[in-house]
Amino acid sequence: MVSTPAPARQPLHATHEVTNQPPLLAPYDASEDTALLEGLRREGAGWAEEGIRRLGLRAGSAEAQEWAEQANVHEPVLRTHDRYGNRIDEVDFHPSWHHLMRASVAEGLAGAPWADARPGAHVARSAGGLVWGHTDAGHGCPTSMTYAAVPALRAQPDLAKVYEPLLTGREYEPELRVPTQKSGLLAGMGMTEKQGGSDVRTNTTAATPTAEPGVYTLRGHKWFTSAPMCDVFLVLAQAPEGLSCFLVPRILPDGSRNTFRIQRLKDKLGNRSNASSEPEFDGTVAWLVGPEGRGVKTIIEMVNCTRLDCVMMSATLMRKTLVEAGHHARHRSAFGARLVDQPLMRNVLADLALESEAATTLTLRLAGAADRAVPGDAGEAAFRRIATAVGKYWVTKRGPAFTAEALECLGGNGYVEESGMPRHYREAPLLSIWEGSGNVNALDVLRALRREPGSAQAFFDELALAQGADARLDAAVTRLEGLLVNGSETGARRLVEQMALTLQASLLVRHAPPAVADAFCATRLAGDWGHAFGTLPDIADLGAILDRALPAD
Repeated sequence: MVSTPAPARQPLHATHEVTNQPPLLAPYDASEDTALLEGLRREGAGWAEEGIRRLGLRAGSAEAQEWAEQANVHEPVLRTHDRYGNRIDEVDFHPSWHHLMRASVAEGLAGAPWADARPGAHVARSAGGLVWGHTDAGHGCPTSMTYAAVPALRAQPDLAKVYEPLLTGREYEPELRVPTQKSGLLAGMGMTEKQGGSDVRTNTTAATPTAEPGVYTLRGHKWFTSAPMCDVFLVLAQAPEGLSCFLVPRILPDGSRNTFRIQRLKDKLGNRSNASSEPEFDGTVAWLVGPEGRGVKTIIEMVNCTRLDCVMMSATLMRKTLVEAGHHARHRSAFGARLVDQPLMRNVLADLALESEAATTLTLRLAGAADRAVPGDAGEAAFRRIATAVGKYWVTKRGPAFTAEALECLGGNGYVEESGMPRHYREAPLLSIWEGSGNVNALDVLRALRREPGSAQAFFDELALAQGADARLDAAVTRLEGLLVNGSETGARRLVEQMALTLQASLLVRHAPPAVADAFCATRLAGDWGHAFGTLPDIADLGAILDRALPAD
């Protein structure tokens, strides 16, 4: 019997060969941002450029990007008691969180500028945040509050003398110990309560004086206190003379634990790497900061600083997601051409680039105002007062729409957690809520316009620096003056939006290339624009805008 040979086996074909997918972005240089570097020099911090460039390389490194990913995957865990039943109220973090915090504090992104006499120190810090923020947004919360606590604490010189050198240090020591026995401290704040939110005058936490002058005990419950692992907190509570500001340490001078019961950690939409909590005070020892009954006035300096950081962090998210979208578009092809060469995708990316540059430029201008206001420039202080609230309202409002559009540039890839874009998208709405929602900031601007005429004058003085340079800008200033005449609470958002767009246009007309300034004025001021990103008019020089905005491949 003759056997029939078996048919030859066909060679196996590879079914998982990866083509037409972009390479990993990291490592990259997060400081490769022309608008950022130009603003750094223009606002008086050119001396910091070498450090910013070094930090940009570190932020874009594979290691730092992995820290950011791991800090968000492994969220903080609350431990209310130790194994023996003792109340400890501590929060455990993944090592990646500590790596991020250690780097941030060492780079001066917490309180360091207050101890730096060089002009531009606050600008350098904001530029550092714009770069280091390419890692993780969550750990920017405790560094921001630490930065902001210093000017508020100065309302009580005896406390500032003790704590300011530690808040402005560059050592990160996460262990809870007696504050004065540490090389560096972190500060948080406890303002809002469940019955009032931003309406802090409805707070019910009570402050009772003790026999020791300036020392009180607190009893009450805070609704949203981020970074409960900090060493000290600025807290609002009702004293006999009204709402007052207090310093609350986690560990008392004798080494015992102050009563700071963390009821739970908030389950938030984003900002997952950072712990936000509800602490309860019950006989909690606190030191008065500033006069009794002047708590809002005392802590408002802290709010001004953290609002600046909201603008900065939103601008950072815009830049980070633009870089991600541009990288994808350069390496992904569709319908026979790279995405970045497709006309409509170029329009989207260029439109995003305009928004990003406007946000970055405004951030650094606000930081420059803060830098010059601190030593006593009255004009810059007046401008800072109103322009920071204007920027906080508008830039943080643009963040969610911007990150959504940047995510869409990656298509389905952007909707997958591994891309990192969903994390940025979830982060964006926080910044329009933190330190006052849109309504709170819009009404704050209206209040400043009515009660502080010097701030309105400073704002229009800034706009006047670009007078005559662009007819569309001049027309926008005239329209804005008309809106101010009949300013009402109902129209506050419209007014503040126009203030923000006019201010951004003024800065770009003065400092950006003609292609950028012209496209911004044509769309944001003259209305030659649709309701979505990617609707720039055909006359826009998309190539010039993109060449300026996207890092070299």
